[in-house]
Amino acid sequence: MHQLLSLGLRVSTSSGHIGTVQQFIGGGGQGEVYQMQMDQQSVALKWYFPEQATGAQRQSLELLCRKGPPSDCFLWPLELVTAPQVPGFGYIMPLRDAKFKGIVDLMKRRIEPSFRSLATAGLKLAQAFLALHAQGLCYRDISFGNVFFDPASGAIQICDNDNVAVDDQTLADDQRVLGTPRFIAPEVVRGEAAPSTQTDLFSLSVLLFYLLHIHHPLEGQREAVIKCFDLPAMNRLYGSEPLFIFDPNDASNRPVVGIHDNALAYWALYPRFLRERFIQAFTLGLHDPLARVRESEWRATLAQLQDAIFYCGHCGAENFYESTLPRAAPCWSCRAALQIPFQLQVGRDLVMLNHNTQLFAHHLDPQRRYEFSTPWARVQQHPQQPTRWGLTNRSSSKWVMTNPQGTVRDVEPGRSVALAAGVKIQFGLVDGEILAS
Repeated sequence: MHQLLSLGLRVSTSSGHIGTVQQFIGGGGQGEVYQMQMDQQSVALKWYFPEQATGAQRQSLELLCRKGPPSDCFLWPLELVTAPQVPGFGYIMPLRDAKFKGIVDLMKRRIEPSFRSLATAGLKLAQAFLALHAQGLCYRDISFGNVFFDPASGAIQICDNDNVAVDDQTLADDQRVLGTPRFIAPEVVRGEAAPSTQTDLFSLSVLLFYLLHIHHPLEGQREAVIKCFDLPAMNRLYGSEPLFIFDPNDASNRPVVGIHDNALAYWALYPRFLRERFIQAFTLGLHDPLARVRESEWRATLAQLQDAIFYCGHCGAENFYESTLPRAAPCWSCRAALQIPFQLQVGRDLVMLNHNTQLFAHHLDPQRRYEFSTPWARVQQHPQQPTRWGLTNRSSSKWVMTNPQGTVRDVEPGRSVALAAGVKIQFGLVDGEILAS
């Protein structure tokens, strides 16, 4: 039940706009969030509890409003808000779209996103926090309570941005946010460091492990034998004695069958290059903040994970390709033998050419890496011959194709190249070749 603002209350923004409080959304440790109508648009309004509405918090919000969001993934503070007869203040931010779900929904299996959506969400998270850190800011409280994603597309929204601070800034006692338990870096748990971009990197790696494994990276045998999960036990598990559940050199904290089945099942599904990133994050990066996986490294790894997805021809399940995959490897879901589709080696990327594969500027323009807004090419079925598939030019420039016999022809926009091993394509800025396993 809300207790700070009455519905129908009229409030004023710092720029003089008037809004009306319409609906209570939820509450937390700092205040309450409402839906507000302003200038014929709905926005979210967060109003602070009196003890949280400090001068330091107000100055921090004013700074964030002036700087603006690092990207459109952040539901960023837009303006401060006051009400004539209510003490304190709040701020407005964009309203979260109902299609965005929390990672708690994933943990409870209320949603069942595809691996592609999960990889896309992870990539976008890495890109968003890279943009935040590039502005000299740290988030301080990365956790699954502050991140939402669209299970259909992998698009993300990041909320609770009022706790973002300048990196390495000394903060007043009433502004100190250490983070969310289970996501806090070990050195912060031990009281040896304050939140920073380096501790954000640890929290981001935990969040990505949760997203892809539906499990915490440090909760294995050591967690299973704890009888009383009190503060000293948590401090040991996450602070003084942390150990990755898949540490290659120490098996004493492995997941326990029947208790940690998500971790066991998902770890085996993913390709080696992803597992190696997590091993780095939770071995070297567990103890040395400077050895943590950077946002840019996660971004590259998760883009590679997207490109590695291919489908079982029997049950349609998503599988992951890597060069060490046995020729007769079974599908993880139905155990039928997998048929590996054609692949496109384009620049440094190896892309599985599935029935729904699309190529973007990310793949075809080295100066526009991680841009996925508009498809530049897509795999399509021949309209008259269903067994034939081609790669259609969706860009505005012609390609040049060379077949295995050495015949060269132009591929104008709207035209296609038949999928066949050995076909080479000059896309303009990069060259590619179609491969068969």
